[in-house]
Amino acid sequence: MTHKWMLLGAATAALLVTAAAANAQIVRHHSGPTPGMLLESVTLPANAELLILSGSIASPIDPDKTPSSLADYGDTKTQTISALNNIRNSLAKRGYSMSDVIKLTVFLTADPSRSDGKMDFAGMNEGFRMFFGTAENPNTVARSTVQISALAGPYYLVEIEATAAKAPSR
Repeated sequence: MTHKWMLLGAATAALLVTAAAANAQIVRHHSGPTPGMLLESVTLPANAELLILSGSIASPIDPDKTPSSLADYGDTKTQTISALNNIRNSLAKRGYSMSDVIKLTVFLTADPSRSDGKMDFAGMNEGFRMFFGTAENPNTVARSTVQISALAGPYYLVEIEATAAKAPSR
């Protein structure tokens, strides 16, 4: 009889662990009591599904024209919006949405309209705010933003890598 109870107890414990794992969710940790623009960190359950996207760049403003200048891609804000739209399209092809994005790495080059040789961080943030912390997508992400000397194409000011995650379905 004791052996049966031990087996029943072990089976019950295994079911509880399995149920807890199935109910595990992605936890977004804000850096303070009031949610800000960026997350401090993200905790993923052990069996979360991850999608890691390569860097995305802006598309030409006029897709029918061969790009020949920075104006064909736009300023930092315009390129950020375009790159994030390209990320949204890549996510959608794989069954994800922008609300599933948990981490971005943003690479910016110097803004040629600035005399100090610095990136347009404010312009990038304006574009970013159109996709995260909105009514459509209240989530935000962990993010790093760095200025680099150049990107692969001469007219690119922005490249963004994205990581998205989905918690296991219940």
